Amino acid sequence: MFRNVFRNSPDRPHEFDPGKLAATLDGVHRAGMPGVVAEVRDGEQVWRGAAGVADLDTGRPMTAGMRQRVGSITKTFTAAAVLRQVERGRVGLDDPIGIHLPHLVPGERGREITVRMLLNNTSGIPEYLFAAFPSLAGILTGEFSTASLDGNRDRRFAPAELIAMGLAAPPAGRPGGPSGVYSNSNYLLLGELLRELTGLAPEEHITRDVIEPAGLTHTAFPDGPRIEEPHPRMYEAFFGAIDPPRDYSVYDMSWVGTGAALVSTVADINRFYRLLLAGEVVEPATLAQMQKTGPVLTQDGQSEIDYGLGLHRVEIPGAGTFWGHDGTVWGAQALSVTSADGTRQMTIAMNLVRWNKLGAPDAHPIDDALAVFYREALSGRAAVSA
Repeated sequence: MFRNVFRNSPDRPHEFDPGKLAATLDGVHRAGMPGVVAEVRDGEQVWRGAAGVADLDTGRPMTAGMRQRVGSITKTFTAAAVLRQVERGRVGLDDPIGIHLPHLVPGERGREITVRMLLNNTSGIPEYLFAAFPSLAGILTGEFSTASLDGNRDRRFAPAELIAMGLAAPPAGRPGGPSGVYSNSNYLLLGELLRELTGLAPEEHITRDVIEPAGLTHTAFPDGPRIEEPHPRMYEAFFGAIDPPRDYSVYDMSWVGTGAALVSTVADINRFYRLLLAGEVVEPATLAQMQKTGPVLTQDGQSEIDYGLGLHRVEIPGAGTFWGHDGTVWGAQALSVTSADGTRQMTIAMNLVRWNKLGAPDAHPIDDALAVFYREALSGRAAVSA
C-alpha cells in the first residue's frame, strides 16, 4: 500500500496539521471511496477523522468511532498470544508443530515445520483461499466468478477443514527457506496451537490474554455474522467483477478465524501497536524476536514484504522505520503503522476493497488520494505520489 508514495519526501516527520489531514482524508472519499476513517498520533497530539458515508443507500455518514473488520491486523494479536505462551514456557519458538498438533500436521511436515515458521510465514504451507472459494480459482487467467463469495456468506468453516485444504495444496516452499509465502493457513494453525495449550477457544484466549489487558474496549472476535455497535456497510468490488460493489458487512468470518476475523476501531488499533512497541504486550526480548524479519511473498505473488513474527517492517524514506500490519477481508480494509520509537502512528480503515480493475495499467484515483493522505499523516508533508 506504500509503493512509490514516499519517493520524493526527504524531510523528517514533523507535527501534523489537523486541517490538512481532514482535507486529504476527504480527498480519499472524493476519489471514490464510499467511507474512510483514520486516527493519526504524534506523541500526545491526536487527530481522528472520518469522511464519506457508511451506507451508500441511506447516506448515513461515517464517524471516527465506528467499528470495522480489520482483516490480517488480527495476525499481530494472534502472534502476541502465542508469544506470551512462549514466555511462560508452555511452547518453544523452535518446537516442531507436530509435537503439539500431530493430528493436524502429521509426519515429516509436522517434524520440519516449527512454531516460528508459522509465525513468519516460512512454513511452506500454502493459502487455502481458492479451495474454500473455488469460483475464484481462475483469477490469474481471468476465468473466475464471485459466486462462492455469496455461497459462503453463511457457511461455518471448521479451522481443521481449512487447514487441511492448505496442506493438500502443492507446497509453497520448503520449511524454513530463505523466503516465505504469506498464508492464512499458518495463523489458523497458530489458533489451534493456542486451543491445545490453553484448553480455550483461541478467540476467547486472545481476548482474555491480549485484548482485555491492553484495554481495547471496542475490539473483539465476532460471535456471529453481524457486527455489534455502529459500523459501516462494507463494499466489495473484486477488481470490477462486482459492479456496483456489494455489501459484505454481514458475513460468517470463520473462513479466516484467528488469521483475520477481528473487529475493532482505529483508536483501539493504534493503542494496541503503541503498547506492543513499548514492550507492554510482550516482553522486550520477545518483541525483538517479532522484529527479526525476512522476505515474504504476498498472496497475489506480485511483491515481497519484510515480515517478522506477525509484524511488517516498512522503511519510509524521509520518515524512518515503521512497524505494523494491514488487513483485507471481503468489503473491508485497514492499515496500521507505528514509528520505531512509538511516537508517530496512523491507522486507517475503509469500506470499499479491490477497486482497481484487473490488468488496469494506471493507478486508480483512490490510490493517488491515499498516497497524499499517507504522506501527510506520516511525514506531515502532503504531496502528489510519484
